[in-house]
Amino acid sequence: MSSEETAPAEDPAVVELTAQIANLGTSISEAKKANQPKEEWDPLLQQMLALKVQYKELTGNDFGQPKKEETKRPKGENNEDASDKNKEKRAKKAAEKAAKEEKKRKQREEREAREREKLEKLAAAADKDWSHVFGDAPMVQSATKSEGGVSRWTKIGDLSTDMDGQTVVVRGYLHTSRGVGKGAFVLLRSSLYTVQCVAFESDEIPPAMIKYMTNVPVESIIDVCGVLTIPQKPVEGATQSNVEIQVKSYHCVHKATAAMPFQMEDACRPDTAKESDVGAYDHEANKSDSEGGRVGQETRLDHRWIDLRTPANQSIFRIQSMVCTLFREYLLSQDFVEIHTPKLLSGASEGGADVFTLDYFGKPACLSMSPQLHKQMAAACGGFERVFEIGPVFRAENSNTRRHLCEFTGLDLEMAIMEHYDEVLDVIGDLFVYMFDGLKERCGRELERVREQHGFEDLEYLRKTLKIDYATGCKLLREAGVSQDDYDDLSTENEKKLGDIVKEKYKTDFFIMDKYPLAVRPFYTMPDPNNPKLSNSYDIFIRGQEILSGAQRIHEPALLEERARAWGIDVATISSYLDAFRNGALPHGGGGIGMERVVMLYLGLPNIRKSSMFPRDPKRLAP
Repeated sequence: MSSEETAPAEDPAVVELTAQIANLGTSISEAKKANQPKEEWDPLLQQMLALKVQYKELTGNDFGQPKKEETKRPKGENNEDASDKNKEKRAKKAAEKAAKEEKKRKQREEREAREREKLEKLAAAADKDWSHVFGDAPMVQSATKSEGGVSRWTKIGDLSTDMDGQTVVVRGYLHTSRGVGKGAFVLLRSSLYTVQCVAFESDEIPPAMIKYMTNVPVESIIDVCGVLTIPQKPVEGATQSNVEIQVKSYHCVHKATAAMPFQMEDACRPDTAKESDVGAYDHEANKSDSEGGRVGQETRLDHRWIDLRTPANQSIFRIQSMVCTLFREYLLSQDFVEIHTPKLLSGASEGGADVFTLDYFGKPACLSMSPQLHKQMAAACGGFERVFEIGPVFRAENSNTRRHLCEFTGLDLEMAIMEHYDEVLDVIGDLFVYMFDGLKERCGRELERVREQHGFEDLEYLRKTLKIDYATGCKLLREAGVSQDDYDDLSTENEKKLGDIVKEKYKTDFFIMDKYPLAVRPFYTMPDPNNPKLSNSYDIFIRGQEILSGAQRIHEPALLEERARAWGIDVATISSYLDAFRNGALPHGGGGIGMERVVMLYLGLPNIRKSSMFPRDPKRLAP
């Protein structure tokens, strides 16, 4: 570095300092290039810094490069042209800057105007009464009637594209709700059906309404009024997927206040695996499973009023209702009379100890475990000839299985016969074909909703019901390698195996088997005239499980007494029953059907608790 570049040449002291600083700088640079440690060249640095301090004291300036003087161009014609061009550029830039500032100012004013308008609207909305548009509705106490009455409401299941543009009013459970920006989407559910309802902020829909819609607890009861429209694409998750409601008003009729014991989405999940439909039932093992959101059977039953809301359960019990309807329809068409028998008895209706006992004003009594004795009195002794009953049956059996209940609904029938109990079997076979056909024809939607959650195969049955005798059934089992004697009762497992064999051999899930051993049938069962070890009795099976037990009944009093004593029944406790046959009795037969078991097996359900609305088993007495 030359002295001319850093300081005035006329001062020898300054020149000397400049040279020393330059030399030290060179030495420090070379040391750094040689990667010498700092401790070796740091003294040179400190010496150079001290000299720079002296340099500033002498010159009044820091040591370094002086500013280069701005070289002024000589005045002339070119300089004037350049000056004019610069003026134009500066003027253009100034104009552009002014335009940008004006644009920003206008945007700011527009934004402020919008904010003022929004605040004004919010203030106006806060002061306005919106109760006619949204909010909690007054309690329904039958205080008033609207002009349109109940006809104002449309069932969610009836909503269709034919109603596009119409204003509708619907009521249902709040299935789900979610907010999206300035809008709300809710799904309303009624019985088997769901519809999406949509609302967005507008002059008619205040922001507070959107907030209200998304904050109402699920399973609350909601009334929605709105215009039915057709969405651009089907709504996923809604049964009425081709329509949606543009909400005009939204009111909560009854708010759910208790915490949900489980989520409806979890309760509606399809079965991940097929459970066994035979064997023991473990109550504890059927609590809710935290993995995968599975809701256990016992948790469902503890809160049955919520569990019943699932589409599958809504369908199961509508199908159950149709089973009873079809049973009644067919028998009425065959000249049967519906009767209603007592459930309080002075003794066991079929003998044995499996009865619920109670005190009847100081006398021992029990709950009926079958309407058997009274329907015989009505049909064979009372002159009605053909009777049926749909009513409760009680069994004090401590059986914790997947197919037994302590209380169930019996579908019972009894009829007079002319010469052979096959007359009864013909009626029963045709009855079940009528019921199976009717379920397919009338419950198509319900069957599909059950299938969505509990997958099952359609029941196969013949137009003319298959009938085999007990000995044939035992032979089929033995041929399949199963040990089964002709006079031993069938176990549940062997019944199930026989059902599989019959399905494969005869292509039917439904069949009749008769001529059971007399020793395994009730005391009033007519013995076989050709083999005293057998009886004129029969069972009917669906998917390898018994759903009906019946027989030709004994109508001779002497034989009835003999059979009762053989069963250890005190004849005095059934004296009124025996007396009924002493004044003339028609030959007759019949059967008792377990309604819940029919529904369970028709739908391929793995547990009878799924087809009983409020089941009673040895460990459950509530709700």
